[in-house]
Amino acid sequence: MTRVLLRSAKDPFTPVSPELSLALYKNGIFGRNVGNLVFTEAVHKLISVPNYEVVSNSFLSERPGVDQAYVDRINEQFDLFVVPLANAFRLSFLANLKRLTWVIEQLRIPVVVVGVGVSGGSGSLDNPFPPPTDELRVAVRRFVRAVLDKSATIGVRGEFTRAYLAELGFGDDVVDVVGCPSLFRDGPNLQITKRVPALMRESRFTINISPYVPLMDEVGTRHAERYPNMVYVPQDDKDLELLLWGTNPEKVRLKLPHHTGHQLYREDRIRFFVDASTWRRYLAEREFSFGTRIHGNIAALAAGTPAYVLAHDSRTLELARYHDIPHSLVPDLTPEVDAADLYAEADYTAFNAGQAQRWDHFASFLERNGIEHIFQPGKANPGYDARLDAAGLPPPVTTLMTTDPEDRERITARIAELYSLGGFRALRKAHKPQFPFPHTSAQRERLVGGEKTSAVRRLPVPVQSALRRSRAIAKRIRRQP
Repeated sequence: MTRVLLRSAKDPFTPVSPELSLALYKNGIFGRNVGNLVFTEAVHKLISVPNYEVVSNSFLSERPGVDQAYVDRINEQFDLFVVPLANAFRLSFLANLKRLTWVIEQLRIPVVVVGVGVSGGSGSLDNPFPPPTDELRVAVRRFVRAVLDKSATIGVRGEFTRAYLAELGFGDDVVDVVGCPSLFRDGPNLQITKRVPALMRESRFTINISPYVPLMDEVGTRHAERYPNMVYVPQDDKDLELLLWGTNPEKVRLKLPHHTGHQLYREDRIRFFVDASTWRRYLAEREFSFGTRIHGNIAALAAGTPAYVLAHDSRTLELARYHDIPHSLVPDLTPEVDAADLYAEADYTAFNAGQAQRWDHFASFLERNGIEHIFQPGKANPGYDARLDAAGLPPPVTTLMTTDPEDRERITARIAELYSLGGFRALRKAHKPQFPFPHTSAQRERLVGGEKTSAVRRLPVPVQSALRRSRAIAKRIRRQP
């Protein structure tokens, strides 16, 4: 039996309630964006061959707390470390990247990175690379070298990332463009066919919105009014907090569906998923998906549902281009853009025609790097999806305005627990995460990959503040004559 450690938020067969999904970490168990579950679950399925035992690392290999003992246990207990990543080459992920690099450098087992990407941030449609800071460039070089010391090639999302790594000195002999593994979850035969001739007022479809794209405020509100069966599927931790507790942001943008006064909230037309498989099943029953969230639309395509990407940055554009997903650039659009027109315009001929070739390249990448997969002869795992269906995963989170009896019962239990514990912060403290492969120790100051991680910083924010205040008072007392 080959034991594989997989970089993922959670085991896809382990039910974690929406409340715990949010409470276990400040930004949610899924790392702020639930889209992270889509590509990691796809890789989990692809490598779930009969002779592999796949264990989630709960993202711990990049979180504060990693130490040599943790790495030693990986070396002793696992034969392979598979690392699905998204847009990891960015400044806001720098600390995580350094910690992950440090772990990889200490490992004696093969390490394979699948689908990493560069993120240029705002304005990246014109300039796809991040600011040329020495710290980021040094960190990315160190990371890629560490990976290539333990694998034949590194798998990247698209051409922008390939070009970025070429500038850093890594050529096509060690860089494979493989796209997003989410679209290879079910192998080479994925095809997209429109289910209805056109979108009508009563059509059942979904919208996804990146809150940092101003255009979507107007687009979302106008579609909410025009299409009564359209549902908004958010992905951020703050959206989950809104649905669970009715928590409005400090600064409300009236046309953005991130507050309790928006039409989509009042009419209970928002759904949040804390598992990729339940998300996919829901989208499989819709007629269309559109918006600025790349993995929101990729989840729809993986379910066989037509989708259209509104590409607002290089991250979304490079995947849309690589997979031939129908898309438009946000700067070319007006607030009057309409889902019915996008649906009519969408052509999946190139997507369908290229799927088999893209799959072949992806499968070759896995095999070249020593990873077995379920589409190899004798490696099938026909019971995987049936096991997911039987796992008892939680249903989508509704708004507090729902009239469904089962949803109302869940909400009542949620509010009762919140009241009994004394508030949301107490709820966080009441639940401790259970990791399949935990850190060996925690709450201890240590140096990891050149970054000092204080034990105080890993405590809950209110405790951090109290400790710092008490220390400041103690210093003043000591200074008094």
